[in-house]
Amino acid sequence: MSTAPLIGFVGFGAMASRMGANLARAGYRIVAYTPSGKGGDGSTRFMPTPRALAQEADIVLACVPDDEALDKSMNGPDGVLAGMKSGGLLINTSTVAPETSVALAQSGQAHGITIIDAPVAGSTPEAESGNLIVLAGGAAADISRAQGVFDAIGRLTIHAGPVGSGSKLKLVINGIMGATLAVVAEGVTYGLASGLDRGMLFDALDEVPVISPHHKRKLKAAKAGDFSPQFPARLMQKDMRLLMTDAARQTAPLPAMAAATQSLSLTRRRHPDEDYSALFAVMESMVANTP
Repeated sequence: MSTAPLIGFVGFGAMASRMGANLARAGYRIVAYTPSGKGGDGSTRFMPTPRALAQEADIVLACVPDDEALDKSMNGPDGVLAGMKSGGLLINTSTVAPETSVALAQSGQAHGITIIDAPVAGSTPEAESGNLIVLAGGAAADISRAQGVFDAIGRLTIHAGPVGSGSKLKLVINGIMGATLAVVAEGVTYGLASGLDRGMLFDALDEVPVISPHHKRKLKAAKAGDFSPQFPARLMQKDMRLLMTDAARQTAPLPAMAAATQSLSLTRRRHPDEDYSALFAVMESMVANTP
């Protein structure tokens, strides 16, 4: 029987299943819990409850959509915290409010469990290739303890600071990503409204250095009308909402990001499960009368 560490995934969707595949290649054993009991490629063993998973796993890795899903899977009689042994390690890669990360770490401490907030920068292509950037919040010794896991899923680990800092840094990154896409979409909207040829416009923007490689990838998809979800609009809008809430708490003025949040809220309403770059389609429909 293998003595390799067993990692229990709470959440096993598009990102987590790809991280799991890289961890398996690195020698870890994998089990998972999802409410549906489904996910990944069908070869992963699923546990009936988060508590059952935590009782069996050496390390628990949470990758769920939002604060509510995290609370539901962590707390209560069937939650992870009820099942983990004292001395256990829980790595939370979910993008949640910084205060949620801090509260979870405090709950873990009361149970003798080490909890790191470690959201990742990157989308499904980076998760598949093992090139994520891990944004870790916690004590240096705790980050060191988790480093083998981080090395298997990512190309770089950034120790952002104490618990909660990884969550804050993730909101900075996603806020820039969402606001920048909104600006690019507005530029495209003006170009189309002014009569520029659509193909020429998208091709020209693909060549200029002011647009990042990430947003050039979104432009290519938008040109083709392909909004297959690498980062669904419902999750991007959720992250912008978390950023706006904490920014207000910190009295940090973010007017451009606030405006972008409104555009991404519209995108979520119309295309919740498509990629957040569906904002291009929303804006184009306003000036080109397309569906």
